[in-house]
Formats: sequence, C-alpha cells, structure tokens
Amino acid sequence: MTHPRHIDFKEIDLDSIGTAEGRVVVFVTPEGQLDQCARRVNRLCKGALKRFVESEGFEKLRTAEARDLAYPAGMACDAVQVVKLKRRPTAADARKAGAVIAKAAGTSTVLVLAGNLGQAAEVSLGLALRGYDFNIHKSKESDPRGAATFMVSKPEEVAAVAGPMAAVAEGVFFTRDLVNEPANFLTTDDFAARLAAMHELGLEVEILEETELEKLGMGALLSVGQGSRSPSKVVVMQWNGGKKGDAPLALVGKGVVFDTGGISLKPAAGMEDMTMDMGGAGVVSGVMRTLAMRKAKANVVGLVGLVENMPDGAATRPGDVVRSMKGDTIEVINTDAEGRLVLSDVLWYAQDRFKPAGVINLATLTGAIIVGLGHDNAGVFSNDDALCNAFLKAAKTEGEGAWRMPIDDSYDKMIDSRIADMKNSAGRPAGSITAAKFLQRFVQDDMPWIHLDIAGTASLKTESTFAPKGATGWGVMALDRLIRDMQEG
Repeated sequence: MTHPRHIDFKEIDLDSIGTAEGRVVVFVTPEGQLDQCARRVNRLCKGALKRFVESEGFEKLRTAEARDLAYPAGMACDAVQVVKLKRRPTAADARKAGAVIAKAAGTSTVLVLAGNLGQAAEVSLGLALRGYDFNIHKSKESDPRGAATFMVSKPEEVAAVAGPMAAVAEGVFFTRDLVNEPANFLTTDDFAARLAAMHELGLEVEILEETELEKLGMGALLSVGQGSRSPSKVVVMQWNGGKKGDAPLALVGKGVVFDTGGISLKPAAGMEDMTMDMGGAGVVSGVMRTLAMRKAKANVVGLVGLVENMPDGAATRPGDVVRSMKGDTIEVINTDAEGRLVLSDVLWYAQDRFKPAGVINLATLTGAIIVGLGHDNAGVFSNDDALCNAFLKAAKTEGEGAWRMPIDDSYDKMIDSRIADMKNSAGRPAGSITAAKFLQRFVQDDMPWIHLDIAGTASLKTESTFAPKGATGWGVMALDRLIRDMQEG
C-alpha cells in the first residue's frame, strides 16, 4: 500500500540549515516577523528573504499560501519556500500550510523550520495527507518521496502530538488506495485479503463466505452479486481497546467493488468511475486501520459487505422479490439501487450480533446527494440528534464537509411496494432521502444511527486541498475524531 512520507522532529540546529539539500521551508507572520530560523536563512541568502517579505508579492499572499525563492545564493537547497502563517495559527490553517509544502515538494526532501510555531504537528499532518500519489499501475517507476524533517524547539512534545496523526494519515492512505484501485485488482477476494492482513495490527478479522451468508439469510446482499464471478462476502473487523464489556460503536460500509448497474445497466459514459462504489467500505477499513495503529482506547466493530454488481443470466432482474436477513421482503425495482440491499443485511447483522451502542453506515449510495450537495459535503441522515450532532461537530473539527438532511416519516410511504414489504427504489424525487428511509427500516427501535451518503465526497475529478484527483479518504478523520470524543474523552 501507499504510505505517507516519513516525518521526523529534531531540535533546532541553525548551523545545519545552510547545508540542507532539497527544499527548506520558513514561516513568516503576516506582519513580516522572522523567527530565529528565518533570520538565519535571511543571513545565508544575503537578505533575499527580507527583501521578499517587504515586497508586494508577500503582501498579496493569503494565510497559508507560499512562494519559492529558487536556488538561493549561500545555501545548498534548491529552494526556500516562504509560508505566510501566524505564529499561533488555527489547526485548519496549519494543515493547509502543510499541504502547500507537500504539493510544492513533490518527491524532494524537505526541511521545515518550524521553530516554536504553534500547531507544528498539524502542519505535519497536512504535509502527510497531501503527499499522496496512486501510481502503482504505471510502467515507469516513480521516485521515492524524500523524508521531511521538522526543526522545532520542543521535538519530543511535537512528536508525541504528531504520532496519532500519523496513524490517521495511514488510515486515509489505506482508504484512498482501496477506492482508487481498479476492479480487476480489487476483487472481493483481494479486498477481503487486504483486510485480513490487518490482523497483524491487532484487529480481529473474520471473513463470512457465501455459504455462511446463506445460512444467515442475507438474501438481499446475496442477490446483488448473483451475476458476478466474484463471490460475495462480509468482513468483520473488531478493535477492542476500550473497557471490557462496553458496547462497541458499529461502522458499516457498502463495498460494491464494481457497479455496472446490473440488468438496469448504467450508461457506458463514466461507468469506469464505478470502481469507487466500495468507498463506504474503504472508509470503514481506513478507520479500523487508524484505530489499530494508534492503539485507540475504544471498542469499535467495522463490517463491510463486499459484492460485485454485474449483468448475467443469473443476475437479479427488475421485478424480482428477495428476502432480507431481517425477514422483510423487497421488490427490486431497479438493480442499480443495489447498495441499500447490501447495507440492509449487514446493518441487521451488526445489530443482531454485536448489540452496539450506535451504528454508522457509509455508502456511495445516490447520485441524488451530489445534485443536492455537490462535492463539498456528504449527506448526513440520522434518527438520533445527540449522535448526529456529535458527528457533525467532529466533521467540522476535522474540516470534512457534512450536512444534515431530512428523514421525516412522510417519505417512508414512498418505498411501500404493492407486492412485497418494500421496494428498493422510489424513483428520482427525494432519491437520497428515500434511500435513507429504506435503510432506516433495518435499524432497530431505539438504536442511534447515522447514514452517511458519500457519493459526492469519496472521489473527485479535481484535486482538493489535501488530495490529488481521485480518492479523498473523506470520513476517516471525522469518524476517528468522533470515536476519540465519544469513547476516549
């Protein structure tokens, strides 16, 4: 898998700055104040830094923006990057500054002269997150990324804060790799194998095969994969780092490794993007990896339903009726509304087996949520104000856009079926809401629940602040923060 750039923290050594190769980063306040490291750089490059800081170019820079001084005289580095940042920045600005550093650095080694800058650990997180590329399928081997070294006044303290953040970055990268991976490489077998390998991190990992799913009565989930040669699976990951006996938080992810739409075939244009239709399962997997790597003091179970939706003589047809693990029957109106069928059975299984304190499911579920919210926010549907507000707070803290959507009972009748207990699609009106109402029918009474529709945020056509084009890893940081707040204080 892709790993974040190696980052370490060391004490300030002014005499080594001039001989540092690659790139050197200095921070200058909006008022133009230079700290001791910046003053040494200015002296080495014979006043060039001070001249730039006093120029119109520096004045026009916004907070967390930067400019290069290329090949500075008197220094061995290729460039000095000047970052405009307050001495005590917000966490959001510090992360943006780190992302700016990473984007400019490419594969070069980086010396970050952070000194006594507040939020230096947040700068390192932003640097780690933006330093991502998915290039394992390119014939030309890429240059390895150089390490990043932070010179700080209190390296041990900053490193202690940055340690758990590095685990979050690992989880985000794991999610991005899964979401970016082509479907001929990320089959249901391969996906399950990658999750099973996390047993080495201390996770308990269990793979339920089709015969077991049949015994459990997961007819809804199994109906989705009937037309595929890839076997359907459910993978259960447990992290028991909290108090023994405390009910876990359950995370449930939709893992459709490729979605043709089935018999209700999607248009050819853009179908290649459906390699990301396992984004919900990818996020759950990334969160579980993060928890294990930072040894979280929390009890969390992650469950993912892994299927492939293909057209075939054995595939489910529009008009078929399937029976869920709960026992409810479902009329399949549209085989392209398959994610909710997968989630319905895994949601019920999670509650039935683990009796969780709450359930959060994630899915690239509907195009309708993109129409409503675009690509800046995921749709949040919930039956519990306390859990929902806690998640929204966590998402805001981590800078991951999330917006609560209505889930009134008035929408429920739209998924009633003439011939079965419900139907899996109510058409275009309120499409993301009726999908959520479908899932809610598989949430037990009094069970706190959130449904996150991440169709618009899981993968982007353009780069974002912390990721290049493609998978974003949205949700890993927010859910990790929620778990910290709820279970770890």
